[in-house]
Amino acid sequence: QVQLVESGGGLVQPGGSLVLSCVASGTIFSINDMGWYRQAPGKQRELVAGITGGGTTNYADSVKGRFTISRDNAKNTVYLQMNSLKPEDTAVYYCNMLGVGSMWRRFNSWGQGTQVTVSS
Repeated sequence: QVQLVESGGGLVQPGGSLVLSCVASGTIFSINDMGWYRQAPGKQRELVAGITGGGTTNYADSVKGRFTISRDNAKNTVYLQMNSLKPEDTAVYYCNMLGVGSMWRRFNSWGQGTQVTVSS
């Protein structure tokens, strides 16, 4: 079983920055896609940014130019650099990873979520 632990959330003023981190642990053979999702109160969970094993990235239109996703394969970690934060970015942010773990079984794991609040 692969566990994901996020960190880096918190309260920030509009225009500020935060960096989220998510590290995977357990028996891991390979991690393919990594992504960050968010869920605001009363809304559905949405994809914020994704990165493939080859490094190809994609972003929600609402965060393009402000957020950057990156990964460190040696550390089984994915990051989300968030700049120029807006109140509408307020949500619980979740990381997700797809890969192959023990017994060569595929996994699709989620973190527990970290709160990001953008407010003055």
